[in-house]
Amino acid sequence: MNHLLKVPLLASRAFSSSARRLRNKVPEAQKLFQADNGLPVHIKGGTADVVLYRATMTLTLTGVCYSCYWLLFASMPQKKE
Repeated sequence: MNHLLKVPLLASRAFSSSARRLRNKVPEAQKLFQADNGLPVHIKGGTADVVLYRATMTLTLTGVCYSCYWLLFASMPQKKE
């Protein structure tokens, strides 16, 4: 029964502040994304954001065109031979 009384102490040690300290990067990110440099917010992060944005737009437009093609193909009457 004595070991059950030690559970809260062990739990508090597992989540104590003795773990490594992480540096808060939020203020730096706020300065980056709130800067008035004429760029939209979705590409202010740099080259990786631009590449991801363009890949997403390419996939989206390709999917829309592919869907429209198959809708048009399905709407045409089939030839009976």
